[in-house]
Amino acid sequence: MQMLDLPGGDHIPKLGLGTWNMGESASAFDREVAAVRYAIERGIRLIDTAEMYGNGGAEKVVGAAMHGLNAALRNELFIVSKVLPNHADYTGVIRACDASLKRLGTDCIDLYLLHWCGSTPFQETLDAFTALRAAGKIRHYGVSNFDNHDMTEWLGCSGGEATACNQILYNLSRRGPEWDILPICKKHAVPVMAYSPLEQGRLKNAPALAEVAKRHDATALQIALAWVLARDNVIAIPKAVKHDHIDQNIAALNITLDAEDHALLNKAFPPPAGPNHLQMI
Repeated sequence: MQMLDLPGGDHIPKLGLGTWNMGESASAFDREVAAVRYAIERGIRLIDTAEMYGNGGAEKVVGAAMHGLNAALRNELFIVSKVLPNHADYTGVIRACDASLKRLGTDCIDLYLLHWCGSTPFQETLDAFTALRAAGKIRHYGVSNFDNHDMTEWLGCSGGEATACNQILYNLSRRGPEWDILPICKKHAVPVMAYSPLEQGRLKNAPALAEVAKRHDATALQIALAWVLARDNVIAIPKAVKHDHIDQNIAALNITLDAEDHALLNKAFPPPAGPNHLQMI
């Protein structure tokens, strides 16, 4: 598994598993748990979730998938969760983290993110994150859905220099962050975690992706994922429940796009020509 460096010398996998929309149906619970467990068995070590997903249901899915793993394998996992902005005051962050830990069935979250900006001053949220890290309840902290302005303000706060991630919507059809968000994150050594890197599967019918896929004996979505994985300082967390989709995502790690591939994709999906409003799904 390819890795990225985090502040302080730790590492995070370049490819993970997203769990958005999991934990919303009792009838799908066992199948989703099996999917997360299968991804772990196939070598996925980064799993992303949030208290918002399924009102905590996705965290329960992840917790059930981790239950019973041997200690060595469990210690290899890198678990990401997020606190909602309406819980971002000092007391709210502590309470939300404790609830997430309980649902996950673990005593520490590897990376804890503010899900998006709210009305709570950034410094108050950062103070809570710092306290959680000192208490051993989280190892790293960061943000999600932060644009250039937000990142600048956050990084200027006390504790902001230890930010370990900005998770944003980023894929071939959503390249706006390349103008300013990716550069500021790179400048401050903050990895970018791309959610919906396959545009929730909607990129599968793109002619340019089909053309490149044919050259690599791959699927269009594997090429779309390989493109994200090839970006500097970027992590991808596609959500998948079907085992063959998990296998295909992992296989995308072995696809190397050449200059001709990138030229074709840049023509079909042009990079931004100026600042763009950060999009959220």
